[in-house]
Amino acid sequence: MKVIEQLKNSPVIAQYDVVVCGGGPAGIIAAVAAARGGARTAIIERYGFFGGMATAGLVAPISVFNYNGKRMIGGIPWEFIERLKDIEGAREENPLGNITFNPEKYKLIAQRMLLEAGVSIYFHSYLTGCKQSGNSLTHIFIENKNGSEAIAGKYFIDCTGDADLALQAGVPMQPASNTMQPASLIFMLGGVDIDTLPMIRHKDQGVNYHDLNMRQILEELGKTQKLPNFGGPWYCGVLAHGTVVVNMTRMHVDMADNRKATQAECLLREDVFTFVDVLQKHVPAFRNAYLISTATQTGIRETRRIKGVHTLTGEEYINATDFPDAISRGCHPVDIHASDNNKQRCEFLKDAAFVPYRCLIAPGFPNLLVAGRAFSADSVASASVRVQASVMGLGQAAGVAAALCVSEGIDVDKVNSAKLRETLTGYGANLTK
Repeated sequence: MKVIEQLKNSPVIAQYDVVVCGGGPAGIIAAVAAARGGARTAIIERYGFFGGMATAGLVAPISVFNYNGKRMIGGIPWEFIERLKDIEGAREENPLGNITFNPEKYKLIAQRMLLEAGVSIYFHSYLTGCKQSGNSLTHIFIENKNGSEAIAGKYFIDCTGDADLALQAGVPMQPASNTMQPASLIFMLGGVDIDTLPMIRHKDQGVNYHDLNMRQILEELGKTQKLPNFGGPWYCGVLAHGTVVVNMTRMHVDMADNRKATQAECLLREDVFTFVDVLQKHVPAFRNAYLISTATQTGIRETRRIKGVHTLTGEEYINATDFPDAISRGCHPVDIHASDNNKQRCEFLKDAAFVPYRCLIAPGFPNLLVAGRAFSADSVASASVRVQASVMGLGQAAGVAAALCVSEGIDVDKVNSAKLRETLTGYGANLTK
């Protein structure tokens, strides 16, 4: 491959205590937590709105806040939900605590909370690299309509989902899997007879909310005609009458590879129209349905994960192993979608699991934290923690930890776990078995 050298002068446009890369569920909460902890904070987001998989990906509901009758993920994440409720943008599905939500109101509350906390927002900005002194990050580089720009920071939080910043900084990654979970392009339909959909309210513990009747119809059709691979199907309301988001497309692809991701986006969009036609013709509730939109981006279940100080294992997670530095919980089932067929492993937890702080930091990287699904876990533990409520909890912990590092002038691995847990508990996090 021919290589050319590109030299750029990137003006340093600002300096912050904490720079959060990625404005999805983890990044939103991380930035708010850092700013409320007294750190001068910025957040970088490639779209012109916040929410990541919730809004750009149309992934619904927000799962899971409650387990065994208790709120497991509290604090700023739950405050966000309460703020959504206040503007009729969310409905809590009790007792499980899944959240049916309106994506546009999600965007609004996210930006309100960030601006109120004093966070500097950089929309339409793509992370392109970083500058380091040894393994310590000093700057990130972004591209936007202003050109190439640099932002200086004391501490950085990678909430990109794909470990983009950590990879550029040289953080070792977990071995790539040959059975990486598939991607899904979610689509929104109007004109749906919601009242006849049996799995529209994701409320009860121990239930996989796929529609078995729809699945049986698809499986029967697949015997006589070629259908794309599918999952579920799952669907969820968006608090508008007759409107649902549908999660059923499925493709085995490494979404961290640009060429493969581009091809997948095109093929998945074709699959959406195939499935809309099938639903209209064969599922009574969708007889009058029409396509409103496909998600801005394909939903991603799995790409890169860092090798942290500790890698959370599936055994630790399923057994709800407690840790002295536990900083958040996980309630969602271990949810592993097959990469090359229509199957799924769905294993429900007996008790809410724990995630230790050591999974958010990498050995030898003194000012970097990683929250969201790129945190250090094996494929089994990650298959549960990757969902929205769980990564909000990780974001809260990363933001609080970064603020403590700023105030004390210490490396991320020197954070006093007792003080971190005390602060998180004060916010409302449940860290007690």
